[in-house]
Amino acid sequence: MNESSKKRRGLMLVLSSPSGAGKTAISRRIIEENPDISMSISATTRAPRPGEVDGKDYFFVSKEAFEQKVSDKEFLEHAKVFDNYYGTPSKRVQNILERGEDVMFDIDWQGTQQLAENARDDLVSIFILPPSIEELERRLFSRAQDTEEVVKKRMSKAADEMSHWREYDYVIVNKDFEKSVARVQAILCAERLKRDRQIGMAEFVNSMRRQSENE
Repeated sequence: MNESSKKRRGLMLVLSSPSGAGKTAISRRIIEENPDISMSISATTRAPRPGEVDGKDYFFVSKEAFEQKVSDKEFLEHAKVFDNYYGTPSKRVQNILERGEDVMFDIDWQGTQQLAENARDDLVSIFILPPSIEELERRLFSRAQDTEEVVKKRMSKAADEMSHWREYDYVIVNKDFEKSVARVQAILCAERLKRDRQIGMAEFVNSMRRQSENE
């Protein structure tokens, strides 16, 4: 098989879930095990937190610059969270996909809808569900990151988030972490092999046909 046949277009892998269902832990493992997939970096109008690096954690921009980028349609998706804006720069993602590498997104259903509107052919979306509401609540409390009031708010929001599961390509119930990681890996492998993403395959097949005809 010649080098051109190995070429493929990258994909955008989205993992969404209610807070506490496990998408962040799964995303980290997938990135650790796949050198050709990286986390999407968002532009934001919020101030950098201690230790955050521009261009690595976020692209920090002014509100005016962000609004101009929205006007120029430079984002694949964007949203306002509390008093700050966040958006995914389109050009950076497209450059990565053209290199045959993949981009991971940890975003909610609204961001996923925008990605579907702007780049559906490149999108692979997975919704992560908890095995039960009781287990979701247990996980949120066990993280010891939030107060009881914050956990209650997250639980209240979870019902609305879970109602959008039908909008995703795949759904995984995260009862067993290792099995859930393996299922995401299987989805990633299958999606990478889709005909339309293997952009060098036509040349490869045509070269074999010509060789066969000449023999």
